[in-house]
Amino acid sequence: MATTLRSTVRGRLRWYMISFVFAGLVINYLDRASLGVALPFMGETFNLSKTEEGMILAAFFWSYDFFQLAAGWFVDRYGPRRTFTFAAVWWSLFTSLTALASSFASLFGVRLLLGIGESPAATTSAKVVARWFPRHERALATGIWDSGSRVGGVIALPVVTALIAGLGWRWTFAVIGVIGLLWAFGWWRTYRDPQDHPKITEEELTYLREGGARWEGDDDEDTAKIRWRDLFRYRTIWAMMLGFFCLNMVVYFFLTFFPTYLVEEREFSLLKLGLFGAIPGLVAIGGEWLGGWLADRRISRGDSVTRVRKLFISGGFLVSTVIGLAVWVPDAWMALALLSIAYAGSTFAAANIWSLPADVAPADRHVASIGGIQNFASNFAGIVSPIMIGVLVDRTSSFTIPLMVISGVALLGAFTYAVILKRVEPLRRP
Repeated sequence: MATTLRSTVRGRLRWYMISFVFAGLVINYLDRASLGVALPFMGETFNLSKTEEGMILAAFFWSYDFFQLAAGWFVDRYGPRRTFTFAAVWWSLFTSLTALASSFASLFGVRLLLGIGESPAATTSAKVVARWFPRHERALATGIWDSGSRVGGVIALPVVTALIAGLGWRWTFAVIGVIGLLWAFGWWRTYRDPQDHPKITEEELTYLREGGARWEGDDDEDTAKIRWRDLFRYRTIWAMMLGFFCLNMVVYFFLTFFPTYLVEEREFSLLKLGLFGAIPGLVAIGGEWLGGWLADRRISRGDSVTRVRKLFISGGFLVSTVIGLAVWVPDAWMALALLSIAYAGSTFAAANIWSLPADVAPADRHVASIGGIQNFASNFAGIVSPIMIGVLVDRTSSFTIPLMVISGVALLGAFTYAVILKRVEPLRRP
């Protein structure tokens, strides 16, 4: 059925929708990463110690992670249009308000509130995919929106530094905030669910319905009654939580200590870091798109969703275990190549991991809730990973043990999705 529909469907509105989501995630991560880039230029104003800088940067992740559970429920309750608009306005306003900060306390408070505003972004994106894409196109669509976070992280350094050079750090936050507000306005004007969108063709609407898109009101009444707290009774949910935590243990190395590793272990100069430090992030974007595209091809040709998701996620984890080999090779280019492969392996898996909420949700009203639950667990890695790496590097004066530990966690992730996760199908009411 999927192959037949693919050859006759008219209309590509779903791909326009996901490109809009991609742009939103780029802005979301640009806002998130902007302070880390700007901090070195703000020292004369705040005179912060490194401990205070660390506390301010961590403030975002504490509120962001804590509000994941509520964010998932909020998205399911109010839908992607209202939720994404509200979230983007919130995070854009507090990005702009960073320009008015004048003390440690005010900067800490702004970052704390920024984390709350950004918490619904990923779960809303997963909800859009569930409603706008059939099951055999979910992984690529997921890879596209999730890669927005990589793009936002990659462009933050050149964009923010250029703005600071031309306008100063205060105006930089104001400008970035305005960009987010413009996106929020465009999203409110553009987005509708498929059944309500005036520009969707009948062929595309039929294609989505017959391909398994999750729509409000189409679910069995009995499964729709499963309560939010009852989701924690399922082995599938716990496997998704543990597995996603393992994935982010790999990812957060690249978001935190990766530049330090290149400078201290591989003796990269600032120029060399600027030239080559973005390579793993760029390779990771390609890995995520490839993982999504290949998974969709397998499913559209008749492979079971269970087999494809488990194979691609576990396979991506196994590839990412090469992060532990990077510390043993003699040359810096070899280490950079292995780290790029490891990062790409993790994003190869991520395209399918973020497809799981739509695959296993008992009803449409549970998609974002499950996404929020697994994202809540995964972001504990943002707290655990940098602390673990910092402590071990301090005690051993080397990144060897930390990267070997992360490699072992990646192996645990592969086991989790291959063995602990059973079937990838909608959860049924006991």
